[in-house]
Amino acid sequence: MTTSETLLHPDVFAILANKHIEHEALACDPALADTAEFCREYGYAPEQSANALVVGSTKGEPVFACCVVLANCRLDVNKVVRKKLGARRVSFANPDVTKELTGMELGGVTPIGLPESLPLWIDSRVMQCEKIILGGGNRSSKLLLPPEGLLKLPNSEVVDGLANLIPTD
Repeated sequence: MTTSETLLHPDVFAILANKHIEHEALACDPALADTAEFCREYGYAPEQSANALVVGSTKGEPVFACCVVLANCRLDVNKVVRKKLGARRVSFANPDVTKELTGMELGGVTPIGLPESLPLWIDSRVMQCEKIILGGGNRSSKLLLPPEGLLKLPNSEVVDGLANLIPTD
């Protein structure tokens, strides 16, 4: 029998337990861990799936943050994120930097278990969902949880307009 403890990254499981964050762990084929493939294969809607995206400054002293946005939205990197980071230029962290900062691979990054020094910004649309799907800290698991659980994490902040809906034309 698979449990949260056996599916999730050990640090993620420990934090969920210690902070009493309600959740359900879901097994995921690592080859299908990227959001679009996961949604298509497992029947979840993009408007219920959230991505944890690490972004950082590209000029001067490196400054990073983790942003949680729904999969049907696009992170506003050039305006909102840049301004909040206080940086002149901002981009998505590459896979190596993401792994170095979070200890997690793309497709499995979750805001649960991030270093306390990394700000966690959550788009306000995420908070409107009853439950969201997130990475489980590895590419072989996902988390289903109420978004309010994210507010129990250090440095978490809900940000209006952090992301914009992707046009569906």
